[in-house]
Amino acid sequence: MKGKKLATIAMTSLLVGSALSGCSSGNEKAGSGKESTNNNGKVEVTLAGWGGNPTEQKLLQQTLDEFEKTHPNIKVKYEVISDQYMDVIKTRLVGGEGPDVFYLDAFEAPALIETGVLEPLDSYVTNDFDINDFEKPLLDAFKGKDGKIYGFPKGYSTLALFYNKKMLDEAGVEVPQTWDELREAAKKLTKGKDVYGFGVMPELARLYYLAESKGGKVVTDNKASFADSKVVEALQPIVDMHLKDRSTAEPKEVGASSGSEMFGQGKAAMVIEGNWAIPFLDETFPNLEYGTAEVPTLDGKKATMAYTVAYVMNKDAKNKEAAWELLSFLTGKEGMKIWTSKGLELPSRKSVAAELGFDKDPLRAPIVAGASYATVWQNGTNLPIIMNNFNNQFVSAFLGDRSLKEALKEAQETANKEIKGNE
Repeated sequence: MKGKKLATIAMTSLLVGSALSGCSSGNEKAGSGKESTNNNGKVEVTLAGWGGNPTEQKLLQQTLDEFEKTHPNIKVKYEVISDQYMDVIKTRLVGGEGPDVFYLDAFEAPALIETGVLEPLDSYVTNDFDINDFEKPLLDAFKGKDGKIYGFPKGYSTLALFYNKKMLDEAGVEVPQTWDELREAAKKLTKGKDVYGFGVMPELARLYYLAESKGGKVVTDNKASFADSKVVEALQPIVDMHLKDRSTAEPKEVGASSGSEMFGQGKAAMVIEGNWAIPFLDETFPNLEYGTAEVPTLDGKKATMAYTVAYVMNKDAKNKEAAWELLSFLTGKEGMKIWTSKGLELPSRKSVAAELGFDKDPLRAPIVAGASYATVWQNGTNLPIIMNNFNNQFVSAFLGDRSLKEALKEAQETANKEIKGNE
């Protein structure tokens, strides 16, 4: 039954299309209490994660080396899957060859938790692990309907406003604090088709918090509900900025592949991006003078998105105690400090962020500040279907092919038909 449920989960990649996995070794059946060992007599724990850039891989290896140094009886077997991560993970879990510990994106978490293939972690936690140190929205993203914790977040990013200091200074524009101010600033900063005041990614993963800012809901009872008039009202300004003000554009309209690249090339004076943009901009556009600020408020309220990934444990892990030792080290203060030390990913523990100074960093502080009130990119098991249909139709409204109301109505109806067909 577990395998059948697992096989029916929608296979969808999130914002970053990288992936990884590993398979456990040994012939002992999970839960038998017998531990598989390598040739040196050490307990072997398999770890699966997606590969990152060379610096990220080096940081992870440093973290694993420190773990093995402090846990000489455990050997970590780390493997990377470079494509179709969730497909590979699910296939291996169904076949009983899943890794002991692996990455799980919050976006995919509800569906995988529901299948019952993950080990609840509450009973492993000791007082010194300090659950309350995690940013609450990030931790809550990996809780099941039963209230149990199935993963601990290894890091995250929220969204923040990136602005070109020179462009704002030349236009006499202050850093916008509200969305109304952002819209007016975008008009002043736009220079025909050479420079747009605001670059936007017209997709649900970036616009979810904005869509719900007027009290409407994108998802209700695990079904699409974004045709709600309140959602349409909340999103209409983005469409109007593109079609009426001519002050915003999406990256591909200016020949860029991302908001970060559009911003770096000077084709947008402002964009809303995440922590990932900082190392990209610093490396690719080293002479760019830019700043960051918290996302402008919506009707006086702060809001942003958060994207997070957790380490989780396979319920059929062959060495559960050793697997927990690894998982708790990676998401504990010591391991997290090593992994996030370069700021490529932000620590999900508040104490580590403070120790590393990210909460005071000129560029990262606004991103860190958003963690406590962010909406995590996640909502039920049908979000992949809901997202795909939203994105397909929202773009048509953004480009002026039809009204936003009509586009979202059709997208909602199609999404819910697909959902019903899968029940």
